[in-house]
Amino acid sequence: QVQLVESGGGLVQAGGSLRLSCAASGRPSGNYAMGWFRQAPGKEREFVARISRSGVNIYYADSVKGRFTISRDNAKNTGYLQMNSLEPEDTAVYYCAARSLSGIATDPREYDYWGQGTQVTVSS
Repeated sequence: QVQLVESGGGLVQAGGSLRLSCAASGRPSGNYAMGWFRQAPGKEREFVARISRSGVNIYYADSVKGRFTISRDNAKNTGYLQMNSLEPEDTAVYYCAARSLSGIATDPREYDYWGQGTQVTVSS
């Protein structure tokens, strides 16, 4: 069992930056891949980025490529999502997720564990 807790969300102006954290507990973080998803009101949960267990393999959604950076620190059992050049369209609840299997995994159903989410609001 893995417990995930996100933090770092908030209100920011367009063009600004935020750094989200995902603190994991229950199993050593090196045992699972991590992903970030987001869900805006009235929309389906959307893949943002994922990182492999080792941190070597990374994959981004086209909508955030070049602006967001996913990373992890297995010694701290924490994952991160650095978000730069934020746009109003990035406004959503952001969730981190974990899965035991490898693979790109952009579908939320491929993840076993979820955090409670953190709100990100980008004003224009």
